Amino acid sequence: MPRREDINKILILGSGPIRIGQAAEFDFSGSQACRALRDDGFEVVLVNSNPATIQNDPEMADRIYIEPLLPEVVKRIMEIEKPDALLAGMGGQTALNIASALANDGTLDQLDVELIGCNLVSINEAEDRDQFKKTCEEIGLPVCKAIACDSIEEVLQAAENLGGFPLLIRPAFTLGGLGGGTAFDTGQLVEIASQGILHSAIGQVLIEESILGWQEHEYEVMRDGSDNAIIVCTMENIDPMGVHTGESVVVAPQQTLSDRDHQMLRNASLKLIRRLNIMGGCNVQFAFEQSTGDYRVIEVNPRVSRSSALASKATGYPIARMAALIAVGYSLDELPNPITGEGTTAAFEPTLDYCVVKIPRWPFDKFRTADRQIGTSMKSTGEVMAIGRCFEEALLKAWASLEYGKPHPRPLTMADSSDGENISERAEESLPTAILEDWLRIPTDRRMGAIIESFRRGYSIEDVRDLTGGVTRWFLSGFENIAAIETEIRAAGELGMNPNEIPNEELKSWKGLGFSDLHIADALAGFPVSGYNSLPSNKDESAVRRRRHQLSIHPKYRMVDSCAAEFAAVTPYYYSTYEKGSIDSGIDYVPGLNEKLKQRIVVVGSGPIRIGQGIEFDYGCVHAAGAIQDLGHEAIIINNNPETVSTDFDTSDRLYFDPLSLESVSEILLRENANGILLQFGGQTAINLALPLSNSLPNLSELGLNLSIEGTTPESVDEASDRERFEEFALRNGLRMPEGATATNPDGVRMAANEIGYPVLIRPSYVLGGRGMEILANYKQLESYMKEAYIAPERPLLIDKYLGNAVELDVDAVCDGDEILIGAIMEHLEEAGIHSGDSTCFIPPQNIPKEILSQVEDWTKVIGLKLGIRGCFNIQFAIHDGLLYVLEVNPRGSRTFPFVAKATGIPLARIAARISLGEKLENLDIPKPQQEAVCVKAPVFPFIKLRGLDPAPGPEMKSTGEVMGSHKRASAAYLKARLATELPVPTEGGVYITVKDEDKLAMIPLAKRLNLLGFKIFATKGTASVLRDSGGLEVFTCYRIAEENSPDALDLMRQGAIQLIINTPRSSGGAILDGNMMRRLAVELNIPFVTTVAGAKMEVEAINEARQGLPEPRRLDISSL
Repeated sequence: MPRREDINKILILGSGPIRIGQAAEFDFSGSQACRALRDDGFEVVLVNSNPATIQNDPEMADRIYIEPLLPEVVKRIMEIEKPDALLAGMGGQTALNIASALANDGTLDQLDVELIGCNLVSINEAEDRDQFKKTCEEIGLPVCKAIACDSIEEVLQAAENLGGFPLLIRPAFTLGGLGGGTAFDTGQLVEIASQGILHSAIGQVLIEESILGWQEHEYEVMRDGSDNAIIVCTMENIDPMGVHTGESVVVAPQQTLSDRDHQMLRNASLKLIRRLNIMGGCNVQFAFEQSTGDYRVIEVNPRVSRSSALASKATGYPIARMAALIAVGYSLDELPNPITGEGTTAAFEPTLDYCVVKIPRWPFDKFRTADRQIGTSMKSTGEVMAIGRCFEEALLKAWASLEYGKPHPRPLTMADSSDGENISERAEESLPTAILEDWLRIPTDRRMGAIIESFRRGYSIEDVRDLTGGVTRWFLSGFENIAAIETEIRAAGELGMNPNEIPNEELKSWKGLGFSDLHIADALAGFPVSGYNSLPSNKDESAVRRRRHQLSIHPKYRMVDSCAAEFAAVTPYYYSTYEKGSIDSGIDYVPGLNEKLKQRIVVVGSGPIRIGQGIEFDYGCVHAAGAIQDLGHEAIIINNNPETVSTDFDTSDRLYFDPLSLESVSEILLRENANGILLQFGGQTAINLALPLSNSLPNLSELGLNLSIEGTTPESVDEASDRERFEEFALRNGLRMPEGATATNPDGVRMAANEIGYPVLIRPSYVLGGRGMEILANYKQLESYMKEAYIAPERPLLIDKYLGNAVELDVDAVCDGDEILIGAIMEHLEEAGIHSGDSTCFIPPQNIPKEILSQVEDWTKVIGLKLGIRGCFNIQFAIHDGLLYVLEVNPRGSRTFPFVAKATGIPLARIAARISLGEKLENLDIPKPQQEAVCVKAPVFPFIKLRGLDPAPGPEMKSTGEVMGSHKRASAAYLKARLATELPVPTEGGVYITVKDEDKLAMIPLAKRLNLLGFKIFATKGTASVLRDSGGLEVFTCYRIAEENSPDALDLMRQGAIQLIINTPRSSGGAILDGNMMRRLAVELNIPFVTTVAGAKMEVEAINEARQGLPEPRRLDISSL
């Protein structure tokens, strides 16, 4: 079928903010679709609420709206833009639900807009659990026995009819398994099903017989309008059924099916996609029972999904690009495969001659109180992917990419079960067998480490298979092999072998199975209790590296070419491998290196998406690659995240999919004979490489590498990041900082807190996202914190005087050594002490005196110029009692860089990259910032997914993503941002107010306005008496939860009497428990709550705006350099 000529303008829906279950995979697929359609001559209009994505930059779309993803907003934009077609298949469940609503209410027909790329009948048949079951039965495909239910009564009846637990609850039309789970008794069934019905777009759940322990397989399928259909990729989950595929370790291609069984599932996939008449990309999930050969169809994602991003990066096949082109009429046999150029068409099934492993990245390192058990509802925030020539190599490379705990498996001790100040003593105690077997039995983030540990302790494959509930023997043999090699290395160390004596063949063999230099050094030393950082210089990672280089052992780089080298490939997309030990000596240089005239500049990516380091940093990396190419150089990207645009095959001149470790990065630099490396855009991950890389340059130069670290020097990075050094810098330059101290042992922490005086803000040095950061009001809270804190000389704690009720400002800027460009000054809505990433912020500032803003500009110039910044930097300031303080300086791109670009129209990341590479601000054509609109960034939180967390924001970052609103009125911009978070903005009903004593009087004018707006005011006794006696308001008093009387807040919330909660938390007494329980229930019931007076003021403004109708959408105007 040829390209459709009746369509010219296409509106594409994005997926909104990054959240658990819907991460950057849609940012990647949407960006690929935008570029494919634009390159083919279509005009592209993009609607998304997420400012952090590269998708809504002028390089991607012709017309951009950063607006709430709501049907009524999209309808208004379509009235303004008059598109011919709507493409909704690239924006995840969010976009599909909007498209479905607009089709069903007649909007698309009324505006003469055609829905392309997805068929609503197909979507309904695939996503409505009951319809899908009937469809599968109709074409003879086996499905689990299941009953669709719309109420708890029906759920209980279904449980009786299905005859016993465990039962699986699957909500219809949700993402990431939200509201789903496995129930082992009636209590769990009612709790999970209630959530499922609440979060399902159609209020429906499927109660299904459980097939726990069966294997899970996925088939990524592509089909066009001419009925050409191919399997792009097969994937197999290591975890058996019962764990969501997004939470499982996934291997591609599948490793354990016979060809007959594979053909059976392949045929079933194609039969199903044809019956559902799905065109484009889709994903089919199966459960398979290996002992009998039985299988069940689990579900179909009738759109580009999380698995599509993984399949795309695993095979090199650009699924989203092809799906977008199929949507405008092309067929697969007409489209060239971009990987092989003219060698094959897109109808050619990819073939893989390597193994790919994906491991989820969970947030439990930040959320120590969250339930770590993983199941059918997602909890991971991101994922890493690694490629190797065998399973073991790919697995260990993926493990090294996680930046989560240890960079390689180590023997498990009691220190692994909890942090705290006695961690070094617990590290000497081996993990008890009972705990180890629990970690094997119950799926958590610790299971992989527990499997390797069990083989260290002599468990058999059958033992481990039984304990894990059915992990396939083939995978277990791979884990057993890793433990066996570890034992072999350890034994060599016990016999006295030093790194400089490792024989050539042994070292090749160990590297061939994925062992990093650090892993080998650690194992040779017998995994010392004091950790791998304490190894002496003749036995550490660098000693192994020196030996390896002495023997000329370097990795080979193989191409991801989609055809197992059957055809010539044009895509420069590589992975490293030691070929299971059978490699030739020497550095594997890039072919034709001597003929290359361009400079080669490497950009280090930011790794997996996690709380504190999201796609904002990937945005910076993509711009850095673009800036390098603008200057006529070759851009090389290193990253390990399959969900990102930076790892798309055509973002850079060459892409390396490898761990972001010193070892991997150094080897790529040698292969490329790179001229420079940019570390400013990959978040803390890349910046943490600055000093180690700088220290290893003499060794690398011996191998012929002449490399410069572009931008800010490692020395300046250290001066900005090291607390004591920066305090000296501030003192020299007349900058004010809160009183503070650094401590490297528990007694030092206690002494510093006493000297500074409570309250104190305590945090680890060199971290991102405020991990381990807390405000402590007294000695008792400090002792509680110390039980969890991990403190060591190389990981000191910073103790600061907490500036209560201070206003926080963020500044993003660029410095070229002579001049400073301030991108924006942002005012935070919440007081200092709530992490900047979790705070709502405004551009331009709304309430800051001109003289303070002038001082902020002066101090920013002093810091940029005197610190020697070259490129981007971010400063956090606080205003306390009319005085300005510097809180911290980040000598890198910050998470607000994309927001600043979208708010001001200045492409700050691109400018920063050009400056890092030596250009001057005076020579760049920098656009003037827009001044017509106020822009608001608001956070999006994961509390619904992570049980056991207090949803109150604090100094440790908890949000997974962000949204933006813009309008000439600040209140309307804030309303848009609030609506984009998908929490309702109430316009009537009840408001529950319970605030700490110092906030009670400030509540009176707010309560009066709410009363005038028609809201009924509920309050606890103390707050109620102030509102009544001092404010003359009619208030309904209710009990504190701790009083165990009715009605309390929980009763009123469950009865539907409360639509908004204003609760400023106290840090002691019964109010802590009250607030925590109330906020948790508010999350479960989707009731908005605010925890600061400033937040309450803006919420009242937003309610007032909402009563006047939706503010008009605003088209974005960002310039390119």
